[in-house]
Amino acid sequence: MAAMTPGVISPVPLSVLDLAPIAAGSTVAEALRNTVDLARHAERQGYRRYWLAEHHLNPGVAGASPPLLIQAVAQATSTIRVGSGAVQTGHRTALSVVEEFGILDALYPGRVDLGLGRSGGPRTREERSGPPEDRVVDGVLIPRPFSIAGLLGSPRFRAQLELLRQPGATTPAYERIVDDVLALLAGRYQSAEGVKVHAVPGEGAGVEPWVLGSSGGESAVVAGERGLAFAANYHVSPGTVLEAVAAYREAFRPSERLRAPYVMVSADVVVAEDDARARELAAGYGAWVHSIRTGAGAIPFPEPATAAAHPLSERERALVADRLATRFVGTPGTVAERLEALQRVTGADELLVTTITHRHTDRVASQALLAEEWAARGGSRGPSVTAGRTAAT
Repeated sequence: MAAMTPGVISPVPLSVLDLAPIAAGSTVAEALRNTVDLARHAERQGYRRYWLAEHHLNPGVAGASPPLLIQAVAQATSTIRVGSGAVQTGHRTALSVVEEFGILDALYPGRVDLGLGRSGGPRTREERSGPPEDRVVDGVLIPRPFSIAGLLGSPRFRAQLELLRQPGATTPAYERIVDDVLALLAGRYQSAEGVKVHAVPGEGAGVEPWVLGSSGGESAVVAGERGLAFAANYHVSPGTVLEAVAAYREAFRPSERLRAPYVMVSADVVVAEDDARARELAAGYGAWVHSIRTGAGAIPFPEPATAAAHPLSERERALVADRLATRFVGTPGTVAERLEALQRVTGADELLVTTITHRHTDRVASQALLAEEWAARGGSRGPSVTAGRTAAT
């Protein structure tokens, strides 16, 4: 499948991003069992890959260690690709990442994606921001970008850095981390003193490296210049997704892995048999996002009745308006049409959907309804070759 350009409509694969959410009244153990179960369903339903996110100090999210969750999901499935969406590189070394994913690849060869996220490190390239006002591009809302400056400066965020990093440790520039990961995987790494180092496990592993990014800054440019696949986060930062994709394509240079750009774009979705039911299932989302953006950490996902009984104030709603307006909620047809529009506007080669509801059975049903509708529209289903080979053939 050749890489596409904006404006081109073509059936593209669907994949899943799972945060391992903890529902109100539930436990970490239940959340993790639900993740494994949802992955089994995703494989049967024809999703291409199943990615696990990394979040810390969030009472409502159990996904603190992508490698551990990847192992659990890979063990419970047999064909679907599994990966990180993403490993937070700000508190990890390139060697630790390569060795962990080398072990995963040895256990589950040909199925592992290594998504690398930038976190907590210095910015060496200028960030590109989206437009100052909301706009609609060919049916897709591109809202005014939300600034995370306040969140990054919160006491909770500082506490997280203190707990994740060794005392006195500093994070290298993101491009250096990515370069070191690629060099270790390829067996080309040399120390500052010229010593050749070989990571075993890890060297020669068949993992597929990806870069995840939310803006047109460093992540997008690093992915493009290294010729890596790029995942743009519409579900996290919808106001800057077009700049992220454009910066990646502008910076792209062909590599051994990719001869053309390969873009995956994420979206929050909730699907039900009718619009009213879908809106009911999605009711807790505003309070959940609000807890994140105020620096408190994601709360356990509320029951629909609880969310309805405690609506957000006007001020609280304004803080999360961009995320609420860009979540795709409705019938299978409604959500599929919005995903098609997002694919058309971004030129995505693949779409990554994430769904959070209070009841696990509703997440399973949402995923199933969307997969069935997407297949009926001609969307690609089933296991596939790696992203690099796909885009290069």
